[in-house]
Amino acid sequence: MQTAVVILNWNGRKHLEHYMPSVVENTPSQARIIVADNGSTDDSVAFLKQSYPTVEILELDKNYGFAEGYNRALTKVDAKYYVLLNSDVEVTSGWLEPLIEMLQGDEQIAAVAPKLLSDVERSKFEYAGAAGGFIDYLGYPLCRGRILSTIEQDKGQYDSAREVFWASGAAFCCRAEVFHSLGGFDGDFFAHMEEIDLCWRMQLAGYKVMAEPRSVVYHLGGGTLPNESPGKLYLNYRNNLAMLYKCAPTMQRMTVAVLRPLADMLSVIIYLLKGEIKLANATLRAYKDFFAWHKALSKKRKATRSRVVAESKMIYRGSMVVRYALGRHKFDNMI
Repeated sequence: MQTAVVILNWNGRKHLEHYMPSVVENTPSQARIIVADNGSTDDSVAFLKQSYPTVEILELDKNYGFAEGYNRALTKVDAKYYVLLNSDVEVTSGWLEPLIEMLQGDEQIAAVAPKLLSDVERSKFEYAGAAGGFIDYLGYPLCRGRILSTIEQDKGQYDSAREVFWASGAAFCCRAEVFHSLGGFDGDFFAHMEEIDLCWRMQLAGYKVMAEPRSVVYHLGGGTLPNESPGKLYLNYRNNLAMLYKCAPTMQRMTVAVLRPLADMLSVIIYLLKGEIKLANATLRAYKDFFAWHKALSKKRKATRSRVVAESKMIYRGSMVVRYALGRHKFDNMI
């Protein structure tokens, strides 16, 4: 079987009940639909067995997180193409075919992102990936259709397929062979930033990441951790710093080492002034744990950088934060 749509689930009965109908209805019959259960303690598995007997179930013994959960599940899935789909994503008619066509059309394409719209405000892009993701020189993520907290209406302005820096893990289509050859997601990340890290490593290995807006999905977002969760903020900061340490070329890494702490400590001050103590503490804890990772990350960086074929051309060479402060709140073909 060439294509497997794999949904990682953890205590997500309500999401499966709401979103699985669209997946079953709109996914071609020749593609496998698999739910990898990450040690759920609710009745997710029982619900699936009763309501969707044609959906395959892989049961993991505990919650390994998003990154390692997928790593473990996908070792048991034989397919040429994987589509990793969040349990809170509604897919539309014809959503899968354009993604697979793009992979089939160019062997250098390793991953493809659909257009990600909000399931809450359906005329708007969704925060987690919008119409394809990028990072700036200091590692801050941005998207076509979303920069910081500004999210655009979808008016067709990003309806062109193009190369991007990252595809959202909410709906991540990739070549199985490339996924496994690069070691999959970094399991130490647990959750958040793992798809950006993998996309960067794909580019360093000489592959491309694309956005294909002919494929449209709707993402609820924040289904596991709300956007303002200290836990989510912690994982995003820690994993982003780890990714930069592992993947960035020497000059960029040196620049990041000087400027990122200044920018992030400014964020801490702002959180404190707003009385958001938990968010300030989450940022500081992320730095503490990042520094504690130094030895392990040094080994990962050596392994990653020793295999570099080409540096990514999809990194915005300026500062997205400065650009935003100057009133530039849209992507506007920055790259």
